Amino acid sequence: MKKALVLGASGGMGYSIVKELSCRGISVIAFARNKERLEKLFGNDENVDIFKGDIFQVDDLKAAAQGVDVIFQSANIPYKDWESKLLSFMTNIVQTAKEYSAKLVLVDNIYAYGRSTGRKVSESTEKNPHTKKGKIRLQLENIVKSSEVEALIAHFPDFYGPNAENTILHFTLQKVVENKKASYVGNKQIPREFIYTPDGAKAIVELATNEKAYGQNWNIPGVDVISGNEIVEIIREVSGYQKSVSTISKNMIRFLGLFSANMREVVEMFYLNEEPVVLDGEKYESLIGSIPRTPYRKGLQETLDYMKRKNII
Repeated sequence: MKKALVLGASGGMGYSIVKELSCRGISVIAFARNKERLEKLFGNDENVDIFKGDIFQVDDLKAAAQGVDVIFQSANIPYKDWESKLLSFMTNIVQTAKEYSAKLVLVDNIYAYGRSTGRKVSESTEKNPHTKKGKIRLQLENIVKSSEVEALIAHFPDFYGPNAENTILHFTLQKVVENKKASYVGNKQIPREFIYTPDGAKAIVELATNEKAYGQNWNIPGVDVISGNEIVEIIREVSGYQKSVSTISKNMIRFLGLFSANMREVVEMFYLNEEPVVLDGEKYESLIGSIPRTPYRKGLQETLDYMKRKNII
């Protein structure tokens, strides 16, 4: 891989993918709508070229993709727009990759797997989505697999890490950084899985540089499951935060949904806080080797430090 395009470069995983590619000496085109944000994130990186574009405009995608070997799709849009926009967006990405004979690497979530079976989910587990958004994710996968584009799809648990702002843990961490009363989404006693975005970026870039990885799905798990109580305890230890951390329940989100279209969509996915889906990474380890796994304590410390520096700047 000599040159890559990262869609959604200003988001949590996109940011870490750009950083990982650049650290490996790979030329990167960082694509997002907000040029000022891109310049703040990557303006001093000589390996990164900034491209201000609209992910829904196929002409923007094609202009950005000229001369690239691999397109990383890490862009996301609000839940409320998934049904009307996500499928056409993916069709445009596939069309662009096909036109330039570029490989396609998709950052995906766990929605298409459906409800937890109580066991770790492997790539051979049948996808049986029971939610609207899970069914849409499966449709996206089918669009990619039915195309002639060389592609790989990587499934991740919920993210946390530097610049990963559109995540449930960021909601908690932001209040900690502000030293305000924080809240945690879901039952703090139920263990679930999170992945530190720099770890996820290392793993997906390793896959993208391996020819054998294409034409397949891959699960990229985090360190292990961890409860909300354990997360709060780590946060207190590394930051000195002393305020109480309340719980945001499904009923609270349902109430907020009366006033917010995005909150109405969040309710459907709340099952992941009650019946967590946990990924099996054995397939990845068989081909690539050990999955990068930053301990939660170190990852949370580094995330909080990043957020504090950003607040100062």
